[in-house]
Amino acid sequence: MTRVLGGLAVPTTTFDESERLVWAGRGPAYAGSFAKLCAYPVPWLLDAAGVGPGVRVLDVGTGSGTAAAAACARGATVTAVDAERTMVELARRAAPEADVRLAALPDLPFADAEFDAVVANFVLNHVGRPKDTLAELRRVVRPGGWIALTIWAAPPAAGQRLIGRAIQAAGAVRPPHLPAGLAAEDDFHRDESGLTGLLEAGHLREAECGTLRWDHRASPEEWWSGPAGGVAFGGQLVRSQTPHVQAEIKRHFDALSIEFASEDGLLSLPHAALLARARH
Repeated sequence: MTRVLGGLAVPTTTFDESERLVWAGRGPAYAGSFAKLCAYPVPWLLDAAGVGPGVRVLDVGTGSGTAAAAACARGATVTAVDAERTMVELARRAAPEADVRLAALPDLPFADAEFDAVVANFVLNHVGRPKDTLAELRRVVRPGGWIALTIWAAPPAAGQRLIGRAIQAAGAVRPPHLPAGLAAEDDFHRDESGLTGLLEAGHLREAECGTLRWDHRASPEEWWSGPAGGVAFGGQLVRSQTPHVQAEIKRHFDALSIEFASEDGLLSLPHAALLARARH
């Protein structure tokens, strides 16, 4: 399958197509599990992009619409897109003042230089060709406008590893429909220098990147509801296992969760994300 980028036909990768399948219909499960986690960087993301009153901002990969709603609350003129229909439905409810559309990277249905700023919260993790994605974001933002984005840092923080540790301890096997990762020529180091270098390679100016660290608070039931609901790669991996292996994953999850338990019964899960921005 191909999509059009800047007038050129760009083939989508196996990773892209797998991501579409992984997230299909997962909006409600995401909203009830990981959406709160992913909302944490939103204020800093909007600050980095200079989002304020009257700013024409595009929220790419809006998910449940948290960033779009926050941008509307700042008085911005907001357009938001997501590749998954159930996410679009959630975002329209969360941000009724925004223009929310169904659209997939790397071809966005907008004119050149249509926006003053673009934000992408945990989106670059989900595309097969990050360089093509940045080229498209650069195309739709005006000269001098900011692009701000977040990705998960590597190596992942302890809280982010919890579910993966349970999966590994149970001996789960990755099914063939889940991608192993990006092609070597498309990947980049998920650290501050690697993300800054990717932005600079995309002909963006004044690139800068920092690391956000926080403890995400969630009940064990809430945190387990993500993989149990098939959310993201880990959830699809869990749901592809036999009932016995799924039960073993849950058993290991319960045991490992004790490391993060607080006196109030919630888990305190350390996470780390990269927040970067650059100017067209």
